[in-house]
Amino acid sequence: MKIMIVGGGPAGFFAAISAAKNYPQHEVMLIEKNRQLLSKVRISGGGRCNVTHACFDPSILIKSYPRGGNELRGPFTRFQASDTIRWFEEKGVKLKIEEDGRMFPTTDQSETIIQCLQKHAQLHGVKVVIEKGLNKIIPQKEGFLVELSDGTEAFCHRILLSTGSHPKTYEIVQKLGHTVIPLVPSLFTFNIPDSPLVELAGVACPYVKVSLPELKMEQAGPVLITHWGISGPAVLKLSAWAARELHALNYRTHVVLDWFPNDSTEQLRSSLLEAKNVNKLKFVSSESPLILPKQLWKKIVEMAGINVEQRWSHLSNKQLQQLLLNLKEMQLTIDGKTTYKQEFVTCGGIDLKEVNFKKMESRLIPGIFFAGEILNIDGITGGFNFQNAWTTGWIAGHAIGEPV
Repeated sequence: MKIMIVGGGPAGFFAAISAAKNYPQHEVMLIEKNRQLLSKVRISGGGRCNVTHACFDPSILIKSYPRGGNELRGPFTRFQASDTIRWFEEKGVKLKIEEDGRMFPTTDQSETIIQCLQKHAQLHGVKVVIEKGLNKIIPQKEGFLVELSDGTEAFCHRILLSTGSHPKTYEIVQKLGHTVIPLVPSLFTFNIPDSPLVELAGVACPYVKVSLPELKMEQAGPVLITHWGISGPAVLKLSAWAARELHALNYRTHVVLDWFPNDSTEQLRSSLLEAKNVNKLKFVSSESPLILPKQLWKKIVEMAGINVEQRWSHLSNKQLQQLLLNLKEMQLTIDGKTTYKQEFVTCGGIDLKEVNFKKMESRLIPGIFFAGEILNIDGITGGFNFQNAWTTGWIAGHAIGEPV
């Protein structure tokens, strides 16, 4: 049997290795339209490759996927993060867990993962062809005639598509009858051009609640102030969960920051009143009673209309109330987004109802398989999108060589 894998990313390589290992009697060919293979792996995690996330319960793991979580429940019982760790460690690549649960190779080099995948593809006889893309798939009686970007044609009995969110592939599968859920960006930061915080670019807080009141959505976690607005895990997670709704609003809406989500307004009021009594002669702007970066406290004080040389003893009730409002409900206006081009993720793709997740095979056209981001699946930041690639690639690779 001839098996063709289209797309030389993580899902494609994992599927190719799985297929070639499980079905050594079949011919497995992987084609990639670009010169460079595994380009997303290379730049992931700042060049370190965030391989997966240390979450080993499938029922919890699926909660990190704004789209596709329910469909991944079954696949994750067959191949999840612990299996990914074992797979790489059996091949001599050890992974480490960082404080936030993200997992990287101990070398801190994405090249380690790339070399491992390429080595084992070669070891199992996968034929890798670069600079050849897909133009057309023509179903035949016992397989598919595939027209490639260089004008040549090839026949295969089975074909797996793992081309990410590539428009050309979506065009091809739509012609074959598949539904493609429209693509919109996921995992992006919020542009706030009028933000009074932009001069604090680089300042980070470990735990902030970020809310989108118009959408009734929120996330909490680290927040980073940037030159263009706000970023950090809490913002990226919220952007993923609200990807479609924010797109519909043309990325224009209000965002509310609660700098102390674990403290009530009354608890903060008590802290401020105590500071007023204890620090009577000290300047409000230079003596923060709360654990906040100094520059951020000064900015919050300034936003409350408090003069830089005003002393705690002269703090009025109105100013105290404004301070509390800035600490618990700082409202800013989002006007646009900034996508991490290097780790670009989209929501949208092949309609999941049209895919058999036991095999990752098309329900409409037997013999066509899917893996990775081509599907309408996307995870939050932290290694979840790669885990989707490993899992769906592994399942597809195990099923693609089965006799009809």
